[in-house]
Amino acid sequence: MSGIIRSYKHDDDGVLLFREAWYDEDFGQFVINHGTVGHQSSTDATDVDDEDAAEGLLAAFEAQCAEDGYAELPESEQFWLVAQFALKTKDGTERDRYLERKASAALRSALAWRGLGTVERSEIGNSRLNIFCLCPDVNKAVNAIKVCIRGEDLDFTKLSIAAAPHADPEAFKLKHSPKNVTGFTL
Repeated sequence: MSGIIRSYKHDDDGVLLFREAWYDEDFGQFVINHGTVGHQSSTDATDVDDEDAAEGLLAAFEAQCAEDGYAELPESEQFWLVAQFALKTKDGTERDRYLERKASAALRSALAWRGLGTVERSEIGNSRLNIFCLCPDVNKAVNAIKVCIRGEDLDFTKLSIAAAPHADPEAFKLKHSPKNVTGFTL
């Protein structure tokens, strides 16, 4: 079974829109999620009989997206965002690993339901928790990350966010930081 199909297009006013679809095996549903990037999306689900029916719906969805001008957004047009938390120990503690799981899950949901990208990986080291996200819109994703971290009651005072073009993942520029932080390093 193929995974999620995600596509984007700019409308006549230059606003970035997205559509995505997948088959939810647990509920036996074909799911379509769509909206304006950066805003809470709308979701429609349809019961399907089996995977074959879902594959047919995915193919039809993909064809309709192409017909409507939607296409997969190349990685070269996306950005790396890193949500970074300062930690008290170099290699992290069990509490930090809990933060990693909770923050990663929260960001995965917050970004996905707004068409703002995906959480690609996370890592703990050098007294930092880094959560790497691939996003189509830096400013909207930074704002969503800040709102998400506050809303999940995670330690916002330890959060820094930096962005880099996908093609230059070493060129991170700080987009948000605590008052006493002026630079960004992984």
